Amino acid sequence: MATSDTMAATRLEQIPDDLMTKCDSCGVLLVTKDWLRDLKVCSRCNHHTHLTTNERIELLTDPDSFEEWDAHLTARDPLEFPSYQAKRTAAQIKTKLKDSCVTGAATLEGRPVAIGASEFLFMGGSMGSVYGEKITRLLERALVERRPAIIVTSTGGARMQEGLLSLMQMAKTSAAVARLQNARVPYLSILTDPSTAGVLASFASLGDALIAEPGALIGFTGKRVIEQNLKIKLPAGFQAAEFQMEHGQLDLIVPRAKLKETIAQMLGLLLD
Repeated sequence: MATSDTMAATRLEQIPDDLMTKCDSCGVLLVTKDWLRDLKVCSRCNHHTHLTTNERIELLTDPDSFEEWDAHLTARDPLEFPSYQAKRTAAQIKTKLKDSCVTGAATLEGRPVAIGASEFLFMGGSMGSVYGEKITRLLERALVERRPAIIVTSTGGARMQEGLLSLMQMAKTSAAVARLQNARVPYLSILTDPSTAGVLASFASLGDALIAEPGALIGFTGKRVIEQNLKIKLPAGFQAAEFQMEHGQLDLIVPRAKLKETIAQMLGLLLD
């Protein structure tokens, strides 16, 4: 006859490993199926967990409407930067992507759009030559086809392993945004956690509308660096989306569950 300890151990073994998920912010245990239903947003503290590029695109577009562009592009190592190839290869295996950005065509509530999203798990969503080229091509194709452009950022900024070739992407993508806006084709920039440095200082802050998720970290450089260089004390949470909104740097803060609906409404106002 089984002992109570044996029966308890058996019941414990029958509990699925993925039954519960711990919130990265407040540490509360959430039922995984409920957390996924809530689009990876904590029901207790409203923490918006990072989404992958595929999850982002699926969230914002009509089912089975996405067609990827320029998936073959992959970065070189012009500077022969130490360990860059190994880090890039590891990121490719981890994410199943060739680089940190995915772009393509889709529809959003039936309306054709050009959409791109960065993958934070690929070297911090950093912008190198491929990332910048894909964003530029997306904006140029949006111009030719007169598709509204939607770009979702989650990035630590420029990719230092590519040096000036990475920094050049800031000017290139900004020029592509200018051409799109001169032609009056809408471009919406969605800033998620984190949206920082060279990406924020270029195309990500140039949208016709800047929309952020709640709590997203948005800023050019880190708090400690600013305080050390300017010899000042910064307020708590000064780079959070809510602080940025209060000081006029954003147009909207939108919960993840309302993003698609909000974008569709904005495009309707801009185009209809």
